[in-house]
Amino acid sequence: MARARPIAAPDPRQNRLLAALPEPDFRALRPALQPVELATGMALYESGRPQPYLYFPASGVVSLLYLLEDGSATEIALAGCEGVVGISLFMGGGVTPSRAVVQIPGHAWRMRAAPMKLSFDRGGALQPLLLRFTQALITQMTQTAVCNRHHAVDQQVCRWLLLALDRLPSREIRMTQEHIAHLLGVRREGVTEAAGKLQAAGLIEYSRGRIRVLKRSGLEQRACECYAVVRDEYERLLPSVMLATAGFPRASRS
Repeated sequence: MARARPIAAPDPRQNRLLAALPEPDFRALRPALQPVELATGMALYESGRPQPYLYFPASGVVSLLYLLEDGSATEIALAGCEGVVGISLFMGGGVTPSRAVVQIPGHAWRMRAAPMKLSFDRGGALQPLLLRFTQALITQMTQTAVCNRHHAVDQQVCRWLLLALDRLPSREIRMTQEHIAHLLGVRREGVTEAAGKLQAAGLIEYSRGRIRVLKRSGLEQRACECYAVVRDEYERLLPSVMLATAGFPRASRS
């Protein structure tokens, strides 16, 4: 597992869970937070291994991947500035069969297991935020499983682009079609065909591993109901968090 490299301290409240904390709770938590760089391909934790840190991403996107015995992996959820990575630390499991890998680079704040558990057990504002985020994450995992089984590749691609867009500060996603196919567990040709249709419709531009979303509303119209279910559950459970992100405000959708 690659080690996260400490970096100069940005604002911790770029992570929306931290930003949602009342000032006294945030001040109590701040000394235990360490800023780290998230490089593409970095594993924040591995399947079946202890997790030493809880990560609060401030930018970038992290995939939670489920690994099979043959070495293949499929994405079961995305996390970014709206939440945390490493929920088994406060849920009591300690380890998980999934693997967390940085897909889009950025930076995060991490907290060691001991102070995190102390803060969680103490109660306060952090505990309900983490639990509600976990419920929203479970919803995302459930809908991903349903979507992968029942919906067309075109719809899956739209869902994935929208979820990634909700966790990024711009409309550009640095990701190849081949890598999206790997995350979705589908053939590359299917993603290439889907991306071609979206580009022909004027919804995206694709060039050299960069996808620029031109018309978000068009992606939402072509996506299956799975995206809306996930989005609405995050907004219901974490309204103060979700309305502060770049992708969620309804007024910005165009």
